[in-house]
Amino acid sequence: MRENPVVDTSYAFALHIVSLYRLLSGEKRECVLSKQLLRSGTSIGANVNEAQAAQSRADVVGKMAIASKEARETRYWLRLLADSQYINRESPRTAALFDEIDSLNRMLTSIVKTSSQTK
Repeated sequence: MRENPVVDTSYAFALHIVSLYRLLSGEKRECVLSKQLLRSGTSIGANVNEAQAAQSRADVVGKMAIASKEARETRYWLRLLADSQYINRESPRTAALFDEIDSLNRMLTSIVKTSSQTK
């Protein structure tokens, strides 16, 4: 199987989000924000995977653009959880999540821009 950084990164990130959701919903008894985080954080990889089977360049751009929007939304939920002190922004685990989502945002933005310009 061919390696694809955005597919691999988005899948690994989704696994980390599922883990955080379990922690938040179980130990912290927080379910509203964490459910939003779970939805957007796992949607990134789902859209990236759908783009792999796209039927046209426009379809690829569309799916990747949705993934990019979901990544931005996910960063919002992470920030809100950190600023409301459900998660500790300074912990290595949380810092890693912010690094991962920022990396995904850069990758997806680049893919969308490059794919939109190429004809």
